[in-house]
Amino acid sequence: MALGGNLPGPYTSRERLLEAALETFPEFGLEVTARSSWWTSAAWPDPTGPDYLNGVAIVATDLSPVRTLAALHAIEARFGRARGEANAPRTLDLDLIAHGRTVLNGALVTPHPRAHERLFVMGPLAELAPAWVHPVLGETAQGLAAAAAIGRDARSITKA
Repeated sequence: MALGGNLPGPYTSRERLLEAALETFPEFGLEVTARSSWWTSAAWPDPTGPDYLNGVAIVATDLSPVRTLAALHAIEARFGRARGEANAPRTLDLDLIAHGRTVLNGALVTPHPRAHERLFVMGPLAELAPAWVHPVLGETAQGLAAAAAIGRDARSITKA
């Protein structure tokens, strides 16, 4: 799972909001088994917005990919995510990057169709699992992080 946001909502910081969101995962059948440090990057595609804070969590779940995504959307809603304009500032953005080795190309696409292009996703993933292999591209997280073209300014700001 990728986590991110650039608005703290009612929390004192984006980091506090993301930490609080992670704490709710077990309620939704998502057991966090590992997590990255927090990474910061300029807003994308409009860098005039507030900077983003991002990270990746590896979770264990018995939920299907569709139910996992529904759980992520429920968590986003709990934390004030209002869906509207694409790439607009938001309190919480949770993305299903992959669901094991499952490949889906319907209403839900997994692995996430653009995650491999984004350093603010692949950097944190490579921190946790550098040898993870993308189920479609066959490239490692470390290789994808090195090649990512979007969010090249992304950098780790905390230790995992």
